[in-house]
Amino acid sequence: MSSLLPDLSLFEKFNFKMKPVGIKFLLFKPDGIAKLEKNLSLCEMMREAQQAEAFYATVDNFTCVGPILTGMAEGDPVFESGHIGPALRIFEEARANRRLYHYVTKLERNSVKYVAFASIDKLTFTPDVLILSADPTQLEIILRAMCYSTGKMWTSQGTPVIACSWLTTYPYISGEVNYIITDVSHGMKAKQVFPPGTILISIPFDKINPVIEGLQKIEWYPAMYTEGREAHDRKFRETIESLHKKLDSQ
Repeated sequence: MSSLLPDLSLFEKFNFKMKPVGIKFLLFKPDGIAKLEKNLSLCEMMREAQQAEAFYATVDNFTCVGPILTGMAEGDPVFESGHIGPALRIFEEARANRRLYHYVTKLERNSVKYVAFASIDKLTFTPDVLILSADPTQLEIILRAMCYSTGKMWTSQGTPVIACSWLTTYPYISGEVNYIITDVSHGMKAKQVFPPGTILISIPFDKINPVIEGLQKIEWYPAMYTEGREAHDRKFRETIESLHKKLDSQ
């Protein structure tokens, strides 16, 4: 579908237990991809893409709030008034629940008609966001690679519900890498979409190549991580002493 498809082969080195997934928001129907033949929530579509052929979804395929987030449908007052959360015992009152609708990112109304999903080995399009299913060690490598050349801090943004927005529309619009543990998402946990302890990392399109470049530069498994406390402290002291000597010699 696109000649601009980035080289994502480096991610194969992680040996993820679940395949990375690319997601793209489209106004026009994608070529060479079949329509999803079932109804799923947005988070379930991510999981489906890890186990199936590439597909696209339209408004009639979505359950839950996916169409609202993607601009395919108008907001629903039942959702946005906050009354669902207290009924499901997720929030104490509607006012607490409705506050999160001021946080979540929505795409412009009618700007998206199709959402394409494909695992990394079946991608034919440049993803708007790349979703990695990681463990803590893999997360550490990604975050270290992300800030290796820039020094920029990383953050995790999220809310107890509508976690899918923090993995799709939020990184797409903000340009920030984001990650969440699926266990803190009410919907993902209740529907058992991902195995317990799964960390989902979402990389927006403009951060994919910088992350890859960082991964090419860093030492993935530093010896200091396995040599123990004494070795770490000794190297730390030696480094400080060496730098002080250099400073004093000027």
